[in-house]
Amino acid sequence: MLFNKRPQEIDLNNLPEHIAFIMDGNGRWAKKRGMPRLVGHNAGTETLKRIVKESKKLGIKYITFYAFSTENWKRPTDEVNGLMNILVKYIQSEINEIHSNEIKINILGDINRLPEYARQQVEYALDLTKDNQSMQFNIALNYGSRDEIVMAIKKIAENCVSGALEIDEIDEEMVSSYLYTAGMPDPDLLIRTSGEFRLSNFLLWQVAYTEFKFETIYWPDFNEAALKRSIIEYQNRNRRYGAI
Repeated sequence: MLFNKRPQEIDLNNLPEHIAFIMDGNGRWAKKRGMPRLVGHNAGTETLKRIVKESKKLGIKYITFYAFSTENWKRPTDEVNGLMNILVKYIQSEINEIHSNEIKINILGDINRLPEYARQQVEYALDLTKDNQSMQFNIALNYGSRDEIVMAIKKIAENCVSGALEIDEIDEEMVSSYLYTAGMPDPDLLIRTSGEFRLSNFLLWQVAYTEFKFETIYWPDFNEAALKRSIIEYQNRNRRYGAI
């Protein structure tokens, strides 16, 4: 009997337009090695650098990384401060290369709560890269999907009360236009590392028809080969969007 062989090479004509990542397992990666959690977060940043570069090389148009959630403020103060310092260090060390590669940085979330020194660096990166068009690099920062949806509902309600919007005008496309991801395609593929099988309040509206790939490895161990395997698996799935 002959069996159909699944392609083992990426089809560059069938790439996911938008890939989202839940970068999970940095702390456990470090703990497994007897090191502080922040060592794991630093290692995770190195993985982030490689995945951004590989995504650009492959021709992915949108990438979104869940960097810091609204719930992460509950973590110990030294870890939160360490994460903010890692963010600043990343921008300072990588922004010139990101900009030279025509990559646009975009933030999903409310950066007003960030420490001023971190917020200033983020605003600098946004302004520097705002006109770049080769790839959009979304960083979900102080982001929570439920907060995002509530924010959208409030804005829609305000416009209805003011008369700028009629209730009958509200549809899925309208709601999407009030989210942080307005104007972007929804993720085609979402990858979560560390063996957890949940969304953790990430892009709840946007992933209605997204393909999920759950990796058992921790984020610092995720690499270019793992990304390519995930894309190949995505390309071998049949996306029906509710149809037969």
